[in-house]
Parts: sequence; C-alpha cells; structure tokens
Amino acid sequence: MSTSIQQRNTGTGPHDAPPERRGDGKLPRWAPWACFAAALALAFLLGALTSSNIVLLVIYTVVLGTIAVYVISRVVEGHRRATDRLVTCLVVTAFGIAMVPLVSLAYEVIRRGAERFDGEFFGASLQGVIGEGGGAYHAIMGTLIITLLTTAISVPIGLMTAIYLVEYGSGRLKRSITFFVDVMTGIPSIVAGLFAYALFVIFFGPGIRLGIMGAVALSVLMIPVVVRSAEEVLKLVPNELREASYALGVPKWRTILKVVIPTAIAGLGTGVTLAIARVIGETAPLLVTVGITNGTNLNPFEGRMATLPVYAFYQLTQPGVPPQNAIDRAWTAALILIMLVMGLNVVARVISRVFAPKTSR
Repeated sequence: MSTSIQQRNTGTGPHDAPPERRGDGKLPRWAPWACFAAALALAFLLGALTSSNIVLLVIYTVVLGTIAVYVISRVVEGHRRATDRLVTCLVVTAFGIAMVPLVSLAYEVIRRGAERFDGEFFGASLQGVIGEGGGAYHAIMGTLIITLLTTAISVPIGLMTAIYLVEYGSGRLKRSITFFVDVMTGIPSIVAGLFAYALFVIFFGPGIRLGIMGAVALSVLMIPVVVRSAEEVLKLVPNELREASYALGVPKWRTILKVVIPTAIAGLGTGVTLAIARVIGETAPLLVTVGITNGTNLNPFEGRMATLPVYAFYQLTQPGVPPQNAIDRAWTAALILIMLVMGLNVVARVISRVFAPKTSR
C-alpha cells in the first residue's frame, strides 16, 4: 500500500524509468563509422549537384557525420553519452585541421626538394655557377658554424642566468631579470639583427658583414629561450636534495654543481637542443648581419658567409634565368632545414629519455 501511495505521489510507476535512465542503450562500435560513411556518400551527392571541390566534400562529411552521430547517440544512449561523442568528434576534427597544413607542408617540401637532393648539392657551392648545377655546401657549413658559435655564446649565459634566478635571486632584481627575459622572448627577430649590426658598426664602421655578427644576433633570440626552459627544469629539482646536501656541510656552489645540475641534466639538455632548433632556421637577422656569398667562407671573423635560410631566400627571390634551377635549389635547402630541425627534436627526445633520473632499481 505504501509503495502504491509513493508511486502516486511521485508520478512514477514500475514501468517508468527515471529521466536519467532513458536512452540507456549503447551504440555498436561500428555505428559512428557508419554515420560518417553515410555522410560521405551524401557529401558526394551534394558535390555532384553543386560541383563542389574536395575541401567542401570534406566539410560536408565532417559536419553531416558529426550531426548524425550526435542525434543517433542522443536517441539511443541519452544526453550525456551523446554530448561525449559530440565533443570527441569536435576534438578529432580540430586535430585533423591542425594536421592538414603540417602534412601538406611536409609533402610539398619533400616532393620539390627531392629534385636536387644529390651529391652535388652537398659537395659544391655556387661559385661560378650560372643556371643549372651548383649546390649549397657553403651554406650548410655556414649554418653549422654560426649555430655552433651561437650555442657557445648562449648556453653558458642562459644556464648561469637560470641558476641565479632559481638558486640565488630574490626581490626586485630577480623580478626585473625575469621581466626582461620574458620581453626578450617575444622580440621580433629582425630587431635582434639590427641590434647586432648596430653593435658591430660602432667598432668596424658601416657595411660590415661577419659570421660572428649573425651568431650574436641569434644569441639574442636564443638566450631567453634557454633561460626560461632551464629555469623551469631547475625548479623541478626537489628541495629535499638540496637540504640533504646542506645538512652534510656541502657549500651551495658545490650542491648546485654536484646535485642540482646532474638531477636536471635531462631537462637542461632537452631545453638547449630545442633552443638550437628554434634559431637554426632564422632568416631576418642573418640577412642583416651576415649577408650572402656564392663562395665558401669558413671563417666567421672575416667577410660574408652563406647560410641555408638566406641561401633559400635569395634563390627564390633572385632566381636568374631560367628561374627553375634556382627554385629547385631553394626547395632542397628548405628540405635540409626541416631535416635539421626534426633531427634536433629527435635528439632532444633521446636526451630526455636517456639522461632522465632513474627512479626504479
């Protein structure tokens, strides 16, 4: 009797499910794929009627498939599960949109760059070359030399600045340094080139072009990246390790040298490698400070040097006649730059995995 009275009061019976239980079925795993397959067929039909291109076909498929998945899931599985499937479709769509320019860029650079990816390109310069032939040996060597100089300048300054901020700095000076490092992180690269040019003009006069100038310009861009990455890595070192070292009477400098840095070496190496990858493809500072030459110059303290970004820029903007030969060389230079950046990212991952602190015995 009490159960019947309760059912009358609440308006529910033995055959009435609570609102949150309605639509508690489950779609088979193939159902979303079937929805998108049907959406693809409908998109082809719409494309045939409206003469749409491939981009519109993809948009029709994604939109119609997402709507179909949501509606069917709402009917069969309920509101919460349908919302989850809708968000999943949106996330996957966003991932696909992000991958489109990346994949298309890689495909186009590899396809065009493979035309001159040969031994001559790596073993010859452009000295005396007009039209077909020639290579980028001088530009590859210039890029490597300037990048090594940049690393030699930036890494010690950046690491020591990060150590000061984490281990020693406090008060207004620390806040000021952090503020200026953040500002330097966002400055345009052309400003760094103009700064290096103006600095060397003071000592050597106008019109000077040197490889070391490019290294100084790139250091202005690389130092803040090293500082920020190293600072965050050093902050992750547990304070218990420092306190244990201090308790044994070890001075602070030795604690940093023997405890803090070895513990953070994986993150420091990764940050430095990614900072190198950040500056190795810069063009604007090198246009201002280093310039371009068709011959091989391996001395960064004397005369102009060629670098891969500037080499590709001039081959594309001043191709000569016929232009196709220079354009092919520009694409191959771009391919080599992408390979260098990808290689540095792989090295960063290897460093992170190999030198990471081992927590298991």
